[in-house]
Amino acid sequence: MTEDFVASAPVQALLDRASGVDAQGGDKRLKAITRDLVEAVMKTIVRHEVSESEFWAAIHYFQNGAAEFGLIVPGVGLEHFMDLLMDARDAEAGRTGGTPRTIEGPLYVAGAPLVEGDVNLTDDADDTGTLFMSGTIKGPDGAPVEGAILHVWHANSQGWYSHFDPTREQTPFNNRRRIRIGSDGRYAFHSKMPNGYSVPPQGATDRLMQGLGRHGNRPAHVHFFVEAPGYRTLTTQINFGDDPFAADDFAFATRDGLLPVPNRQGDTATIAFDFELQKADVASDEGFSSRIRAAA
Repeated sequence: MTEDFVASAPVQALLDRASGVDAQGGDKRLKAITRDLVEAVMKTIVRHEVSESEFWAAIHYFQNGAAEFGLIVPGVGLEHFMDLLMDARDAEAGRTGGTPRTIEGPLYVAGAPLVEGDVNLTDDADDTGTLFMSGTIKGPDGAPVEGAILHVWHANSQGWYSHFDPTREQTPFNNRRRIRIGSDGRYAFHSKMPNGYSVPPQGATDRLMQGLGRHGNRPAHVHFFVEAPGYRTLTTQINFGDDPFAADDFAFATRDGLLPVPNRQGDTATIAFDFELQKADVASDEGFSSRIRAAA
């Protein structure tokens, strides 16, 4: 059987009906996207001679793994693909410069405390060293950005994030803050050192990675949103350049320009890192994507 089977009249008629192309009402864009997605799945089934048992096993996998979609999506490269696509669209539009974007990941929580000055992110005791990170938020002309808010979040030394920690030992918003930036554009924070982590053992993502002959490990990293009036909101993260998984992040978040090597002295590490924002062309550039995020 070849993929020409999908082009047959009965299958094409099925696609039209299933996607609502022949129905009144509904959203035309959603209909077109649904039709293309379902047709692509059909072609894949024919191309690889997927059996009925394999088909239902896949459906069962996704049903049971729904809670890990936030890990599966970056693990198969789709979240990084969106970054590459947005980069390409920027290039086509003549947008250049700025700190590279990279994946948000599924573990942001809205509503972190809004603070100022040299900020301590960590509320809980942790058996690890201390990270010191500082720098300047600048515009494309190199001038400091006024009125910025820097959202920061990272894991603890065990690789767990507050609000998502299965041990339930972390206090709310541990290692999470929003930092109000002054007119000089400077930020500074310190926290207990984050470590890299792996996806949940034997979970849906781990089983998929094993089936693909891959691992599910991430290097130590720190996540950021940077927002400021008149500028595009930046979603990014820095990965520790000396981490063993810095060059092999299962989530494809490591990018050139986002791999600072910490200056380690005993049990402390210092990172100097500047953010460069792009000017917003329209008001919507200043906001966040409509991704559904956790809120406390």
